[in-house]
Amino acid sequence: MVVDSYGRSIEGLAGGLLSNHVDRPVIDKTGIAGRFDFRLELARDTADDTGTPIFTAVQEQLGLKLTPDKGPVEVPAIDHVEKPSEN
Repeated sequence: MVVDSYGRSIEGLAGGLLSNHVDRPVIDKTGIAGRFDFRLELARDTADDTGTPIFTAVQEQLGLKLTPDKGPVEVPAIDHVEKPSEN
């Protein structure tokens, strides 16, 4: 699968594009400003595909490294629930 993105910031790449392909949020810690055009050739989600995994593709094709880290994550909390009233 080929992913093309035009005029996107590194933060936009991390938060949007990459977060859709990994099982956790991706946060930009590069400090790189500006907008860039990206093209990534990724593996498909099927078991028989021999494409490049996302972590390898980002490092080899973009020169960026995805590293696992722990940090605060926003989690929605439900503080009140009521049954709907009858009209």
